[in-house]
Amino acid sequence: MNVGSYFFSHKLVLMMYRARPASKTQYPHLHKIIAEVAHKAGIPKPKVYIIPSESPNAFATGRNPKNGVVACTEGIMQLLSERELKGVIAHEMAHIKNRDILIQTVAATIAGVISYVAMMARWGAMFGGFGGDDRDGENIIGLLALAILTPIIALIIQLAISRSREYLADERGAQFIGDPKSLASALHKLETGTKHVPLRFGNKTTSSLFIANPFSSSGLFALFSTHPPMKERIARLNRM
Repeated sequence: MNVGSYFFSHKLVLMMYRARPASKTQYPHLHKIIAEVAHKAGIPKPKVYIIPSESPNAFATGRNPKNGVVACTEGIMQLLSERELKGVIAHEMAHIKNRDILIQTVAATIAGVISYVAMMARWGAMFGGFGGDDRDGENIIGLLALAILTPIIALIIQLAISRSREYLADERGAQFIGDPKSLASALHKLETGTKHVPLRFGNKTTSSLFIANPFSSSGLFALFSTHPPMKERIARLNRM
């Protein structure tokens, strides 16, 4: 994600997930919930979109509260109760109010710069170490270590930021509606629902946008998930 994708990310991601505007006549209940939660969050009512998928999920996008968008799958509308859906919407409103798209863009840009530095270090090690001096050998080893470790560290930092923003959105969203239990209940259903009915289209690079990871990850891959463990998120909400 770069500066260009920051300004046009909402259009790109909506196209990627085949989202269509949700009309007030067809989805009056969803519009009512979103308007109510937006008022409680103190932000303008976001645009509302529907994703044609049975996989239960939702995401928010838009570079600031004035350009906010909330998209819900058909599956999440069928799975959750009204209170649970309100909890999910509140979580997404928190992302919009917290300007998390901007924060993720900055984090991704920094990670990109770090990766570029690592690439230059790798090229320096490949083409700059032919002097025959022992110190040249040590320098090559150091540059190679930098080239290997730096992108990994950058990725870990980026994932840590993404996970911390999810925790914060859970907390703020629950505060908006004064009902952490309903959001916790929704997350429990979404954890099971996304595993049984995974998203069939889209791109894993956008998985951090969703309230629940739409692409299953387990084992070693779970360490590099953009989302914190669902059990921990639920436990935190239940302690509020």
